[in-house]
Amino acid sequence: MSFVAGNPLTQQRDLLAGRAAVKLEDRGVVRIAGADRLKFLNGTLSQEVLNLSAGDSAEALLLDPQGHIEQVLHLLVDTEAVWLITASNQAAAVASYLDRMTFRADVSVDDLSAEFVVFAGFGKVFAGVARFAGVELIWRDPWPGVVDGGVRYAATPNGLPWEYREALVRVGETEQVAGAFEPAGSSALEALRVEAHRPDQETEVDAKALPHEFDWLATAVHLKKGCYRGQETVAKVHNLGHPPRRLVFLHLDGSEVELPEHGAEVFVAGTDSARGQVTSVGQHCEAGPIALALISRSVPEDAALEVAAPQANSGRIAATQEVIVPASAGKAADLSALRPKLLGK
Repeated sequence: MSFVAGNPLTQQRDLLAGRAAVKLEDRGVVRIAGADRLKFLNGTLSQEVLNLSAGDSAEALLLDPQGHIEQVLHLLVDTEAVWLITASNQAAAVASYLDRMTFRADVSVDDLSAEFVVFAGFGKVFAGVARFAGVELIWRDPWPGVVDGGVRYAATPNGLPWEYREALVRVGETEQVAGAFEPAGSSALEALRVEAHRPDQETEVDAKALPHEFDWLATAVHLKKGCYRGQETVAKVHNLGHPPRRLVFLHLDGSEVELPEHGAEVFVAGTDSARGQVTSVGQHCEAGPIALALISRSVPEDAALEVAAPQANSGRIAATQEVIVPASAGKAADLSALRPKLLGK
């Protein structure tokens, strides 16, 4: 977390207006070079990257063989390499895995986390301040759009502005670049992310996480590309099944002074069996106390919820859910034409 003195609510407005930025302490940087870099990454990650050009950005997932999320990667391309922005504690693991998988491909992998700092902001806040190899090293978030080959489960995006950017800056240039904008803290950025329904690896992803549960098929998965690790599960859940859990947005009771903690259990109001847990929380400048939670698909979409909070008088905070991933997500394949054949008719 990056703490900056000041009012987080004011910082949120400055961030959205492109006047402020956050130095991200929890990001690592991996550089992939070599003539085969795009082909190599295309066969390894969930996203179609073969046609990326200098200046392009993309989001991709590295999955395990069962389709669970291992890494969430932000890709940006210059004239010589592909840069991966990762969670800081995962950069070494990402670099090690990719290096082992290169085999005879003309690819080199370098963990450059010690040489670069990642800043986060919105709009044109980084224009002209993060250049390397003739290209601005600025990752442009595709959320809440739907990239080619993707699909969104949410009925409609929340409509809020989310022109989110991440800029790579050499360590030696950090102070100079930071002088181009006002500083903001990570708590301000976190509240904006929660309000935008935007999942993040550090908070939302656990060992069982599937892309479908977070609506990540919209921006990080290409459903029609060639084979990659975990693809069979991605296709099967999307076409034939349903994700077992679903991400929801929570409006929390504003009468409580403190926010619930990450990992706090979520209940259907009036019941004693936990049906999920809070993954992210924030105090938003307009929406007030809010959270993201991962709950069981079987929880009714109109159910009133409660979040465990020992500091609250009742031990729980009332919460109203706003659907991100609907319970109906999945089952995309139309098998009606095949059923007569399967039944021998």
